[in-house]
Amino acid sequence: MDISGIGVGRNVAVGPVIRMAAPLQEPSKAPRAVGVSADEEMARVQESMKTINADLQRRAEAAENGDKGTQQAAPILQALAQMAADPALLDTIKKGVDDGKTAQRAVFEGFASFEQTLSALGGYMAERAGDLHDVGQRVIADLEGVPAPGLPQSDKPFVLVAEDLSPADTAGLDMEKTLAIVTSQGGPTSHTAILARARGLVAVVSAAGADDLSTGQTVIVNAAEGSVTIDPSDDEIAAANAAKAQADKAKELRGKPGALKDGTLLPLLANVGKPEDADPALEYGAEGVGLFRSEFLFLGNEQPPSVEVQTAAYIKLLSRFPGKKVVIRMLDAGADKPLPFLTPGDEPNPALGLRGLRSLRQHMDVMNAQLDALVAADAQTDADLWVMMPMVTDEHEAEYFVRLGKSKGLKKVGVMAEVPSIAFMADKVAKVADFVSIGTNDLTQYTLAADRTLGSVADYQTAWHPAVLRAIKMIADAGNANGMPVGVCGEAAADPDLAVVLAGIGVNSLSMTPVALDDVRAELAKYTMDEAKDKAAQALDGAFYHPTRWDFEQQ
Repeated sequence: MDISGIGVGRNVAVGPVIRMAAPLQEPSKAPRAVGVSADEEMARVQESMKTINADLQRRAEAAENGDKGTQQAAPILQALAQMAADPALLDTIKKGVDDGKTAQRAVFEGFASFEQTLSALGGYMAERAGDLHDVGQRVIADLEGVPAPGLPQSDKPFVLVAEDLSPADTAGLDMEKTLAIVTSQGGPTSHTAILARARGLVAVVSAAGADDLSTGQTVIVNAAEGSVTIDPSDDEIAAANAAKAQADKAKELRGKPGALKDGTLLPLLANVGKPEDADPALEYGAEGVGLFRSEFLFLGNEQPPSVEVQTAAYIKLLSRFPGKKVVIRMLDAGADKPLPFLTPGDEPNPALGLRGLRSLRQHMDVMNAQLDALVAADAQTDADLWVMMPMVTDEHEAEYFVRLGKSKGLKKVGVMAEVPSIAFMADKVAKVADFVSIGTNDLTQYTLAADRTLGSVADYQTAWHPAVLRAIKMIADAGNANGMPVGVCGEAAADPDLAVVLAGIGVNSLSMTPVALDDVRAELAKYTMDEAKDKAAQALDGAFYHPTRWDFEQQ
């Protein structure tokens, strides 16, 4: 029997299931013992909060010094540590203690109120509610003197099954023992999926049937197919092991340029979030950087960084890629990445509000400072710098930003295609922009009206939907007709099968998380351009899209 979900990565794993420990029981509502004062109880809370903060800080430091995949967890763990030291949260807990509640109950209710606030904000902030819940559970466990819910211990390799994993849990996985992870919640852009992909873990998320799996059952986890086979036969296990061996061979092409079987080149670039990410990008054979997320310089700050600070960071990145293409995205603030000095706090639907270009045009000082820093860094390095603006809707906005960037001295200025309107206007955009980079995560979200952070609509968040592919084709056709390069830098580029389709559609480059480069490079090498075009034609017609939620026989 198979369970279906969303696969992360390309590999296959076979092994016994171990389920995550059950969550803690909700603390009793019974009032605090008469002989225990509020001050005594609050001192316990503060001590436990301090303990958890220190533990998360230690985990963050360990992540920074760990493998390249684990390093991506460091800023997430640092953010969790800050949650455990939030003064406002501590004040809320203190009110509960002053009202006669036990420390455990006051912590439970205090965290719950903050979780509700984050959930109501939607988008990225709603996703953080689960992270906050994890911190609360750790504090309560410390107060009760019991182990926090978390990773199981095992002497033998296993497949970890859970409702979902916290960032702390994902970062703490023992890579020697963890064969794969399967979760019933989460989507392709959840922290679980992102960290699993970064660490090269076989994973299937949003697999509803995973709740029925039991510790000890043998399963096959096939990330390429997004499936979990329960109690497989000997033949199925043999086939899975053969598929795993084939997937492991992908790294043999590392270092070679991305190309189809007939020699048609398709440059494979890396998505990076900070200058240090140049290391894994180069290790996995990236031919440059297709997306540098400049947000790392701004997030967590009360004020925007200076031109000097930004310039130094861009120089650090660009100097690692002499002669190679590096695409830097302008600040993409708003929606799931709010900034106190830039983002309105009262937007009813931030994903449709002021983000990207819309936000920066209202804060020209921030936009000009970033452009000045990019120009300065470009003058001091030898990389081939391309700069693009997110959240552009049509040729008017594209022309505005291109003219602004060129007036500053930038050589290659382009835009991101995330809003469906830009696909309809692609023929005009291609006449004013130097290039277009398609962000498939947002393009899919907006095309299908499905929040990319919401597990309940995770099965809509797929670039295999023919509507998304047709939008990509409109942009690629316009680019090829006008000599304008069109790349893809969303998660779709990391799907080896979809990468072949994108090549056939006419995309000129692909950019992805570094760990996906091996699999994509190997899959492209199996097809000629004619075969890729044939596969693209089928995909555009919906041949590979199976919306099981509308299967009448399964209703």
